[in-house]
This record gives sequence, C-alpha cells and structure tokens, in this order.
Amino acid sequence: MPSQIRLQKIADRIREDLSELLIFQVDDPRLGGVMVTDVKVDRELYYANIYVSAIEGKERSSEIIAGLESASSFLRRSLSQTIELRTFPRLRFFWDPTPENADRVEFLLKQIQKEREENGETTPQSGADHEEQ
Repeated sequence: MPSQIRLQKIADRIREDLSELLIFQVDDPRLGGVMVTDVKVDRELYYANIYVSAIEGKERSSEIIAGLESASSFLRRSLSQTIELRTFPRLRFFWDPTPENADRVEFLLKQIQKEREENGETTPQSGADHEEQ
C-alpha cells in the first residue's frame, strides 16, 4: 500500500490534471464553470473521490454531477494516460458545499460588522495593538 504522502501526491496530481481536462478538453455544457475543490484517494487506489463546486452554487449540483458521471470513463482514461499508476482508481463525484458556506459566513461577518458600526460599537483590538503598562 502506498504511504500517505504518496496518496496525497496522487490526489493532487489528479486534481490538477482533471481541472485542466474540464477546462480544455470537455465540451459538455453542463460542466461549464466547474471547479475541482478536492480529491481523496483510498489506500488501495480503488476509488478517487472527486469533490466539485460551481459558481452558480447548489442549484446546478445534480446537473453537474450527472455530467461528470457521464464523462467519467473519458476522464478516467485521459487521466490514466498522464498519471502513471499500475491500475487507475475509479472516479466518484460529490458536490462540495464549502465555497457556498464560506460565502455565507463572510456575508454574515460583514453584516455583524455593519450592525456594530451603526450602533457605535467598536471592535475589540488585539493584544499586540495595546501599549504595555
């Protein structure tokens, strides 16, 4: 079995090469604007779990996952030609809500800051900004 470092290198390479494939070689309109956010490869190299997201958000998630599954054999074959492994893992696609959640958290933090400013509250300063007594 490969080490954790080797598995991470394989996952990173799959993420990079798959991103390029989606941009330059896949013509499926369902896959426009898709971002590969993460790849996790199991210890036996049997599966590569691919996590994707899109600018439009969850509204298109089922359409995007269906497009990726339909292109799965092409993607796997293309990746296996550029990444040398004895057997290439099967690709499984999952929706990653992390970018959407990050946007939501950022919006809420800005809203809290705006409300504090409107109420005349000041934000607490870090200890590095205070003078030593």
